[in-house]
Amino acid sequence: MLRQQDVGHRIVVRRVVGVREGRPLFSDALGELVELSDTHLTIATAQGRLRVPVTEVHRAKRVPPARRPTAGAVVELELAADEAWPAAVRGRLGDWLLRSADGWTGRANSALPVGDPDRPLSAALDAVERWYADLGQRALVNTPLPLAAPVGAELDTRGWASGPPVLVQTVPLAALPPAAPEVAGSPPVELAGAPSDDWLTVAAGRKGGLPDAARHVLTAVDQVRFAHVYVDGELRAIGRGTVTGQGRWLGLSLIEVLPEARRQGLAGRLIRALADWGLAAGATHAFLQVEQRNTPAVALYRTLGFTTHHTYLTRTAPH
Repeated sequence: MLRQQDVGHRIVVRRVVGVREGRPLFSDALGELVELSDTHLTIATAQGRLRVPVTEVHRAKRVPPARRPTAGAVVELELAADEAWPAAVRGRLGDWLLRSADGWTGRANSALPVGDPDRPLSAALDAVERWYADLGQRALVNTPLPLAAPVGAELDTRGWASGPPVLVQTVPLAALPPAAPEVAGSPPVELAGAPSDDWLTVAAGRKGGLPDAARHVLTAVDQVRFAHVYVDGELRAIGRGTVTGQGRWLGLSLIEVLPEARRQGLAGRLIRALADWGLAAGATHAFLQVEQRNTPAVALYRTLGFTTHHTYLTRTAPH
């Protein structure tokens, strides 16, 4: 039988779906267990969320994680994420991307080593260091794993520091739970094509300032929406959604609920509103990036069906 420690893991469930000629009919479902209670369990499958009453469960057990994504799938998602968080200053080193945005966020100020840099690895990293030195910045490299493991090994020999692991998580939009019923008087989620001044203030508080380059990162995407939730005239929650990757990927970022408004379901409602917009725009999957050590956020995203596609580390050049 399943236990609470199985939540967040991949399981298979055999359930009774009917009876024919006195014999039970079974159906199997495979996915991530996102909820387990005394009365039912919920799994996120590739076809959507499935809620199974425990009275229908014939057998259920944990199974090994899904196979690692292919290199092509990691590259596709990393490029979609780059489109969703576009640095104002950009360069290329063969297929590698070089990005700078006045130091605002690691993602927008790091090299992305996917593909062929058109030179030996050591020479490529020398060129990365020179590019950032010319901008007066300390060099950063984002290493998607396991794809960029050889890059990481070379950076280890050079004494580069490593940031905390970041989980790149995904979910089919069809697998997200439906929006909770509206409670009378609950504040609506408002979506806008541009961030309000209040929205930018909250984002600046989270990210430690908001230089001009940050505005480019936030707004220079063809399909973008900024979510606002006001309570008694005060902005209490924000979020941002983009559609990139040839229209397939809804990117979620800056999901932030102010402390005084937490534990009221606002983050889930923000994500649901942005997901509805993404679906209408043609997206089929959502992705987000969250530090592994941010356990409250990881737990929230697990309940919504997100699973880890791959991870990355932000590597920092020594002084």
